Amino acid sequence: MKIDDTEPKEQRRLNILLWLVACGFFMQTLDGTIVNTALPSMALSLHESPLKMQSVVVIYSMAMAMLIPASGWISDRFGIRRVYLCAIFFFVAGSVLCAASTNLTNVLLSRALQGFGGAMLLPIGRLSILRSFPRHQFLQAMSFIAVPGMIGPLIGPALGGWLVENASWHWIFLINLPVGTIGFIASIFFMKEEVTPSLSKFDWIGYGLLALSMDALCLAIDGRSSLGLTQTSIWGLSLLGLFSLSAYIYHAMRNPTPLFSLILFKTSSFSVGLFGNLFSRLGGASLPFLVPLLLQITMDFSPLEAGLMMLPAALTGMLMKPLTTSIISKLGYKRVLLTNTVLVALSMLVFIWATPTLPTWIMVLALTVFGGLNSLQFTAMNTLTLIDMKKDQASSGNALLAMVQMLAMGLGVAVAGTLLNTFVHLTPTDTLLAFHCTFAVMGAITLASTLIYTQLKRSSDSWNV
Repeated sequence: MKIDDTEPKEQRRLNILLWLVACGFFMQTLDGTIVNTALPSMALSLHESPLKMQSVVVIYSMAMAMLIPASGWISDRFGIRRVYLCAIFFFVAGSVLCAASTNLTNVLLSRALQGFGGAMLLPIGRLSILRSFPRHQFLQAMSFIAVPGMIGPLIGPALGGWLVENASWHWIFLINLPVGTIGFIASIFFMKEEVTPSLSKFDWIGYGLLALSMDALCLAIDGRSSLGLTQTSIWGLSLLGLFSLSAYIYHAMRNPTPLFSLILFKTSSFSVGLFGNLFSRLGGASLPFLVPLLLQITMDFSPLEAGLMMLPAALTGMLMKPLTTSIISKLGYKRVLLTNTVLVALSMLVFIWATPTLPTWIMVLALTVFGGLNSLQFTAMNTLTLIDMKKDQASSGNALLAMVQMLAMGLGVAVAGTLLNTFVHLTPTDTLLAFHCTFAVMGAITLASTLIYTQLKRSSDSWNV
């Protein structure tokens, strides 16, 4: 990328910084999808049921959701370069430990460490770009680093399948080692150290309550099917999660500088967009987890074949991005979100009829349509959430949105995994039927989320993106 009006040495540093941040973003997004096609092979190696491996996906998203709200304060307090180096170290160390794990518990602990590192790669890298580039170059720089972020999920499932078939599942984690090592060394030389003393204290109490609430509720959903928790433990975790959430709301009402002010929710577009992100994403997050399992367990697809099946969804998702602005501007948020949410749900419900005799092209077509619709859905929800934010609320609102996005991805997989195991228990001789029932419920949840968008005012149809 050419940077104008800079000395050659500084221009070289900025160009390398762009590649450095882009590679970090690529690693983070790649590891969000590369593991999906490897779950059956991992389960076989770890002597676990492939239908109880969703926690490997869930814990990565939850770890990221936990740390994202604190990433800005941490970088201001300890310095961008120092924190970015720690992020790469944690991410790579977690990757290596995942590959060295011999049981599911060790994998989960290692994935949590990997998620903590991954949570800081993009926000800290983006902050470094913001502070290093002139304002008129910022959009161009952000567009550059966004491309690897889209390529990661695109190639993740297929690359994971290829590595499983030609090496072993361990290599889906070990490939981060050389990239991370190069990134660590490059960060030392080409990322400037900046420490910005925080003018306000960080709301550690609010952060702790919110993190505890997220973790407890997610464990309550996922704990029985993947961790074998008792019914008493499930109820205990549910009550703890609800109590912590209530305590946070009470704390935020009394604290003049809470982690996330409740004033944010007085903006109706923010409230609708945020809750839409939470519930509409459940279905969208579950499909990339469920489909590779369905194909490998019930239809004898190889890991690579299952990964390649997800490629059309990622491609149409990328192709839809340039069209979303004109679609939303022409039709308006309310019309787009009401219609598109229904279409996303219908594209998911196609898999109710997935059987070994169903022509492959029908499933490919369903995934192709789903990818484009889901991409439009995410863009519409995200821009709706932030479009009416005041300048002094934008940073806090954006951080809360990022946290909810990762939370929804983790919850989507957790809910799908729990449902799948429940239906398998009810129909132990018909695993395919259990998958069909799971797709039906996840599609119904997505369909029900349209009720959220009915709260948008009709005037929202004229909003500009």
